[in-house]
Amino acid sequence: MELLCCEMDRVRRAVPDANLLYDDRILQNLLTIEERYLPQCSYFKCVQKDIQPYMRRMVATWMLEVCEEQKCEEEVFPLAMNYLDRFLAGVPTPKTHLQLLGAVCMFLASKLKETIPLTAEKLCIYTDNSIKPQELLVTTVPFSLPFILSLFKLSPGLLCFYSLLQTNS
Repeated sequence: MELLCCEMDRVRRAVPDANLLYDDRILQNLLTIEERYLPQCSYFKCVQKDIQPYMRRMVATWMLEVCEEQKCEEEVFPLAMNYLDRFLAGVPTPKTHLQLLGAVCMFLASKLKETIPLTAEKLCIYTDNSIKPQELLVTTVPFSLPFILSLFKLSPGLLCFYSLLQTNS
């Protein structure tokens, strides 16, 4: 069955805003603000006692493979890695939760950047069912403590993951 010309599969995108794209002040402000939110490269020494750099590399490789196989938008993987690094830079995490954290980061990034985001069930299949969809969904439930949000500068879903870590410890 062929698609008619009005039934093309296309990704819907917003129209570029010339006011944002061509004003140098906006770029300068964003670059200045970005420095405050970048994770420190030494978080493996200062914050993480259980996780080593090679473990992050393994999770990053797994996340990239999932994104490639699912044909995610090109922004999903870098955003998920940004979430992962920002969380690891601020919250001590046991190595047993690292893949769950990676799945949560991909889930949130996919929800933000994809028109048809990754499902919890698909992500659980990619973990060889080591996590359950309910675990993933409970971990990403929006967390409503604005002062913690401003303290860690993380998304609400990652803060919920933090609260889950605290209850499991």
